[in-house]
Amino acid sequence: MELYRDKSAPIDARVEDLLGRMTLKEKVGQLNQRMYGWHAYRKTERGFELTEAFMEEVAAGGGMGALYGLFRADPWSKVTYDNGITAVNSAKVANMIQRYIIEHTRLGIPVMLSEECPHGHQALDGTLTPTNIGIGATWNPQLAEQAYGQIAAEIRARGAHLGLVSTLDLLRDPRWGRSEECFSEDPYLAAQFTTAAVKGLQGSRPKGETPAQPEGQEQQEQHEQDEQDEQQERLEQERLAPNKVAAVLKHFCGQGAGEGGLNAFPASIGERELREIHLPGMEAGVEAGALGCMAAYNEIDGIPCHANSKLLTGILRDEWGFDGIVMADGTAIDRLLALTGDHESAASLALTAGVDLSLWDKAFSTLEQAVLQGKVQISFIDRAVRRVLRLKFRLGLFENPYTAEEAAAEIVGNETARQLNLQLARESVVLLKNENGLLPLGADLRQIAVIGPNADALYHQLGDYTAIQRPDSGTTVLAGIQGAAGEAKVVYAKGCSVRGDSRAGFAEAVELARQSEVAILVMGGSSARNFDLKFDVNGAAIVEDSQPSDMDCGEGVDLADLRLGGVQSELIREIAATGTPVVLVLIQGRPHAIADVAPNCSAILAGWYPGPEGGRALGEILFGAVNPSGKLAVTIPYSSMSLPVYYNRKDQGYEPRYADCPRLALYPFGYGLSYTTFAYSNIRSARPERTLQQLAAGESFEIAVDVENTGKMAGAEVVQLYMKDMEASVTRRMKELKGFQKVWLEPGEKRSLTFHLTARELSVWNAEMSNVVEAGRVKVMIGGDSEPACSLMLRVLEE
Repeated sequence: MELYRDKSAPIDARVEDLLGRMTLKEKVGQLNQRMYGWHAYRKTERGFELTEAFMEEVAAGGGMGALYGLFRADPWSKVTYDNGITAVNSAKVANMIQRYIIEHTRLGIPVMLSEECPHGHQALDGTLTPTNIGIGATWNPQLAEQAYGQIAAEIRARGAHLGLVSTLDLLRDPRWGRSEECFSEDPYLAAQFTTAAVKGLQGSRPKGETPAQPEGQEQQEQHEQDEQDEQQERLEQERLAPNKVAAVLKHFCGQGAGEGGLNAFPASIGERELREIHLPGMEAGVEAGALGCMAAYNEIDGIPCHANSKLLTGILRDEWGFDGIVMADGTAIDRLLALTGDHESAASLALTAGVDLSLWDKAFSTLEQAVLQGKVQISFIDRAVRRVLRLKFRLGLFENPYTAEEAAAEIVGNETARQLNLQLARESVVLLKNENGLLPLGADLRQIAVIGPNADALYHQLGDYTAIQRPDSGTTVLAGIQGAAGEAKVVYAKGCSVRGDSRAGFAEAVELARQSEVAILVMGGSSARNFDLKFDVNGAAIVEDSQPSDMDCGEGVDLADLRLGGVQSELIREIAATGTPVVLVLIQGRPHAIADVAPNCSAILAGWYPGPEGGRALGEILFGAVNPSGKLAVTIPYSSMSLPVYYNRKDQGYEPRYADCPRLALYPFGYGLSYTTFAYSNIRSARPERTLQQLAAGESFEIAVDVENTGKMAGAEVVQLYMKDMEASVTRRMKELKGFQKVWLEPGEKRSLTFHLTARELSVWNAEMSNVVEAGRVKVMIGGDSEPACSLMLRVLEE
């Protein structure tokens, strides 16, 4: 038997044995993911069959590294329930794919199936969660980890292996259409959710301890045997559980810093900004054991990320020890032709920089010619193939390439998934305003008007990268309100669209509001794609003013103006003029600038894109069955003209201001109200001084604070710790989040919470770009948002 088929052999030995048997063509085939998965099959009256195009692609590479989006369904792919693969048929089709490749290639190397899961699996029947901008607002990574675990189980039960998940982009400019895919504008908070995503999708990958060095020949031999045993045990641990997938974190790196908030535009940032803001997420992912990442479209200081060897090899692998694969983004390697002039050179540039697996591009398919032309060394081909094969062994594909065909029916969309998504939606909602305690709404109301383009539009609350939904699935905001309103009569009018300028529905909406005791206006944006849209070659939407679409967010849909689209603001003001109290519910994928309408509203809720359970969650919150606990993970700007507004800006010694704008932010980072109140007191540190040597040895500052629920309703509070370096060799930020805890408190309950600041949180990238702790004063602030209630001063001593 070939060594690579011996499951008892170490993975590295199996990889080398298989690599040594491969031809150059077969090696290049393992580095390609050129085909759209929905082109690999067709649905007939007799069931599913593989296409000639798929068979030709397999033959062209003597196999296939990965196949993207076998289960993807959306307007771009044009896959629906009529022609696509439902959950119950998924494993059957995945097995057909595997069986054909194994039986029709010389070495029978299984293929990896990669699937999009930016907020749940983008597939027919796939479970959807709130989008990342809402998940970040929960400030609950533990809950997110459970949800990602459910997503992994669903993807694996359907026969796929790689989960492409957005975790690395930071929302530094809310004009960017992919803001919804960002957890936060803050690197610390986003990194916590990146860790949660990796652990949920992959499970934990424990790291072994370094054994003590032995003495003598006998001890040396025993040590060598122990090392071999330990290595084998570690490799066994590296094999993913059968209900887990390899996380491919995207996008690496800096894509949220594109100039002007434009998608894939250059990130004009230096190395210090890169390391302080944009790299911590991927570093956290590596520490959690992430097995993959996707390079970003953008360039950093003139170097495209797909050609950036310092980023993809120097930092990612040499500095952090990453041992997974780097996947290209869709057609990104072909974009390098702007530098190289031909596909072979573009492929060589990306490969040598550190890209291992392509996505939809032509360039990587020319790598065989690139070797023969002397444009790339075979050693770089072998390096990438080793990484791809190693991942396939970790996934257990050589032992178990097929999937039980009945598994998905029990896992996909089960009650566990629904309850997790409901809780995520509940905790994602942020109460921004509650004038005179209008919320929660009372049980004595007789009539409630629900108005707005997002009230009865399920797709508007789901976000981009969303599959076609079954009829009557999910709960709209209107349905959620109807289910929670008790005896009150609920009347509804759409009023207007998200982007259109028609006022034809105003009269009906205004009259219903006038007749009601409260008007709930469900406004905001939409990332819902329709089949009339045009799409770029990589699937990004192309939205034009002439198109009848409400889509104003999502990939490729960047905005210059962050105010509510169309005539929404005008309708809000007309309804407010009736004198009926207004509750504004924002269903949105980015923080809109609402300073022009906020004074017209008695209460405001940011619901983000809350997913299919979002309507129920919002209904529960509006009527008091659930106390809102979400906190802003992004700053809400006062105006589009006041950008950037992220809270952790550099301290210039004065408060920045515009002469024609009263303030930069309408609502600050970390902010969020509750139906109860919380008080902070007694911030303290038993030892407010530590030496550099103590911190280097692993000691930390311990800071405690008392938090009390001073209201009449039980609720959860997110206790946030910020620090500011008061004395440093380089300019520092106004404040930086360095810890948080979400705690549940009953009325009158007081708890003492403890935080620790270690060398890691205290370190800075100095003038020589070394990551060091410097002596000096450090201000620590703790409270319920980024404008904390209490503070103290710590001191780092030279000795």
